[in-house]
Amino acid sequence: MRQLSLPLGVLLLAALAALVLSVGVGSASVAPADLWAVLRGQGDALPRTLILDLRVPRSLSAFATGGLLAVAGALMQVLLRNPLADPYVLGLSGGASVGALAAMLAGLGGVVISGSAFAGALVSTLLVFGLAHGTGSWTPSRLLLTGVVVAAGWGAVITLMLAVSPADRLPGMLYWLMGDLSYARTPLPPLALLGVVCLLLIPLGRSLNVLARGPLQAAALGVAVRPLEWTIYIAASLLTAMAVTTAGSIGFVGLVVPHMLRLVLGNDQRLILPACALAGGILLVLADTLARIMIAPEQLPVGVITALLGVPTFLYLLYRSR
Repeated sequence: MRQLSLPLGVLLLAALAALVLSVGVGSASVAPADLWAVLRGQGDALPRTLILDLRVPRSLSAFATGGLLAVAGALMQVLLRNPLADPYVLGLSGGASVGALAAMLAGLGGVVISGSAFAGALVSTLLVFGLAHGTGSWTPSRLLLTGVVVAAGWGAVITLMLAVSPADRLPGMLYWLMGDLSYARTPLPPLALLGVVCLLLIPLGRSLNVLARGPLQAAALGVAVRPLEWTIYIAASLLTAMAVTTAGSIGFVGLVVPHMLRLVLGNDQRLILPACALAGGILLVLADTLARIMIAPEQLPVGVITALLGVPTFLYLLYRSR
């Protein structure tokens, strides 16, 4: 238990530090004294509005989105036994984006957008995993080729939707597709989903450890392989859909975070999954902070920052898998 709690405690402290940094830094910096006064329920009206109404919801949404994507990536890598698996690379984010955009163009909102994104992510998951699975198991080349083709197909559908969308809504939709946290004002749903999924999956850590060695060995050791695989399908799709609904299509978080944590902490899923929730949140909070201050007062899409980190990591992993 101590081996599990120590790294999680360090990550929790780092998450708190990242959130404080994100709230205090921006185009208009907030002094530590003003930040402390606002957190105590005091302070002037302007710092209170800036911190409580703008930066705190955005920072918590970034933390939740990063955690959702990192946990989804870790689950897919367990299922495929492949460190290259990621919701963005394999087209899940594209499927979720198509579902969400379709609901937006239909004039729907709220729960319907989230449900449509979940349906799109689940369809993309079944397409990629079903087409990539031949005799034996998934191979890196077949998996990547299938994911690239499915992602390209979703990209074509997204282009068609943008071409027929009203001109006044086009800039916001484009910015959202690149990963945008500017309008993230309700962090409670993604935070709640992240917490619930982690609590439900941690007891399955031993079964996930066995499944990572292969379905035949897992079945021989008494693991119900098919129900566990379907649990991973649905959980990864739901996590990706909520992340896309909250912040648009953000790539490579689910690739970078699980890989780096396995290098440091090993491959015990009882530790990796909650660590991914914390480390993914830290990464996206810091990336969003950097996106806000690089060309302040203008803001970059946070997806640009994660892509700059993720593309070299992906190429390195692809080189190692030769």
